[in-house]
Amino acid sequence: MERNFILFDTPVRDLLYPFTHTRPIAACRVGILTIQEKWEHWLGSGVSYFTVPHLQAKYPLYLGQEDSVNVLISGNILPDEHLVAAINALSPEEELYADNRLIAKVVLGKDVHLLPASARKNYSGQVLGIHHPWDIFALNDKAIRQDFDLLTKGRTSAPIPEGNQVIQPESIFLEPGATVLCSVLNASTGPIYIGKDAIVMEGNLIRGPFAMGEKAVLKMGSKVYGATTLGPYCTGGGEIKNTVMFGYSNKGHEGYIGDAVIGEWCNLGAGTNCSNLKNNASPVRIWMESQANEVAAGNKCGLLMGDYSRSGIGTNFNTGTVIGVSCNIFGGLMPPKFLTSFTWGQAEGNGRYRREEAWRDIVSWMKMKNQAPHPADEAILHAVYDQTDKQIL
Repeated sequence: MERNFILFDTPVRDLLYPFTHTRPIAACRVGILTIQEKWEHWLGSGVSYFTVPHLQAKYPLYLGQEDSVNVLISGNILPDEHLVAAINALSPEEELYADNRLIAKVVLGKDVHLLPASARKNYSGQVLGIHHPWDIFALNDKAIRQDFDLLTKGRTSAPIPEGNQVIQPESIFLEPGATVLCSVLNASTGPIYIGKDAIVMEGNLIRGPFAMGEKAVLKMGSKVYGATTLGPYCTGGGEIKNTVMFGYSNKGHEGYIGDAVIGEWCNLGAGTNCSNLKNNASPVRIWMESQANEVAAGNKCGLLMGDYSRSGIGTNFNTGTVIGVSCNIFGGLMPPKFLTSFTWGQAEGNGRYRREEAWRDIVSWMKMKNQAPHPADEAILHAVYDQTDKQIL
């Protein structure tokens, strides 16, 4: 019987703010692909989402028919060959656990019900997943390598144009329409993937692992260290290291960013710099919005910026700064290490990005890349705005 696959959000969702304010966990990008796209490649099937109500219209749930076999998979887990095989081997009314965490369950019909303990199967292999925002850049090296193998297996790269200096060309893959001009591509440290119609301008220095999505642009004279991902339609420039940009975002000018995650439709103004290491080399502590406390995130963590947020020219971000959704940051002072969604200016209390104006500006930014909002995007933004209101009050 044909199986229907569903990626479901777990309580980990609240730990992945600000990125999961505006998307389910599985819509986050780690490596070249989003988690959803990884599962669709491995399963050879489309998937749907089981997420919170304000996201469900944009990320719909499909439960099939009354006699359907529904396979629910934790949306924060990254697939691999062995894990996919273990999930496909589950019979109806069985669950798969790893380290007492639910990985997947198979149920009959539309009733997503609890299963008895006897239905539990244990998985002993390694399971990779994102549990905190910094896991996205921490896993990006391994994820780029896995996605590169997945996307290029049995395929031939478009020719690498003459005039580039290339190290280990067998680990470099250009999709049709990709342009790479007069640059240094060093794939000895990891694979390099240049997506369809992406552009690497003249004079760039790139060390793998590195990935560019469809129609992404790397501007002239940039220095990029692995493991870095520029998602679809992103613009990169200056110095970038171990950073994931989900899609449609810009860091197009001089300035440094490292060990960072940038959501969609963000813009870092010229000269924006982001610290990723404390001067005393002690662990970086990150403000967890859902828990209202700080958590250690290792010795390196830079900027974590939610969708639709922007910084003015010359902005300097402190180590481990978390920026919410739709913040407009400007002025000469260093912003605090946590800004709630819809912050206007330098800090909380200085102003509030009014909802109607925030939406107007989001639509304007989308037009600059010849894009239009999803019909549900405005309602999602309103829901996040209302949630932020409750936090402030």
